Amino acid sequence: MSDVYFISEVSSNHSSSIQRCKEFIRTSKKIGCSAVKFQLFKLDELFSSEARRANPEFEHRRKWELPISFLPELKQSCVENEIDFSCTPFYIDAVAELEPYVDFYKIASYELLWLDLLAEVAKTGKKVIISSGMANLEEIDNAISHLKKNGCNEIELLHCVSQYPAPLVSCNLSAIKTLRDRYKLKIGWSDHSMKPIVIDRAISKWGASIIEFHIDLDGDGEEYQSGHCWLPHEIEDLISSKELNLNDNSMVIREIDGDGIKKPASNELFERSWRADPSDGLRPLLETRKKLA
Repeated sequence: MSDVYFISEVSSNHSSSIQRCKEFIRTSKKIGCSAVKFQLFKLDELFSSEARRANPEFEHRRKWELPISFLPELKQSCVENEIDFSCTPFYIDAVAELEPYVDFYKIASYELLWLDLLAEVAKTGKKVIISSGMANLEEIDNAISHLKKNGCNEIELLHCVSQYPAPLVSCNLSAIKTLRDRYKLKIGWSDHSMKPIVIDRAISKWGASIIEFHIDLDGDGEEYQSGHCWLPHEIEDLISSKELNLNDNSMVIREIDGDGIKKPASNELFERSWRADPSDGLRPLLETRKKLA
């Protein structure tokens, strides 16, 4: 799988420690990844006041914020380890804060509808990779069109299921072909299943050229207990192309291949209502906020 571009997603497992961040970078390179990705958000610019009042446990996520002051050192560490550096911006000013450092931007599924953010990212001229969890084709069409209209010439797209972890029955890996045929772009798989057979099948059968996966170093990361984060030794063999003999269960294969129709899975319907609203980029959508007030 040496021709597949593997991206390790650190997400909120860094514990706001620069040394731990650098260890993620070194480990990602060691296990064969082409890129390592972080997230840049501020809680007050991620969730609306209604959402924070209704969910006081969200306050804990302030500890998940990546300090902006880390960015120069993270970039330098990536240069030293010869691995690409990426980050997802979750507020408008984050685009400019990241521009001197990132090799490409990643747009999260929850921000797909926020056209103002897409425009700012596109104007940098850097490559943009989009996750399409929860989205239908019309929403993806609109996002790609807006990126192109604002000057983005290099767009890549990830099929994704926005559930953590994602059950096998929702993976619908054959949608990778649907997206490739429709958009003529590089198409990949953003994994939340933590199942080797899913990643192997996405590549060997459906030709995914990019694989993004959530990583933790040791099981101590904030998101590890959710069950969608790989430990390095669990995925290293997949990245290094060792024979795993996974494609021998026809029932499981039919389950994960799905019908190829790109639409929100039933288990994503609730999450759709918690996407960033296009009006201000805050989560959840305005109509959902009304129910929280």
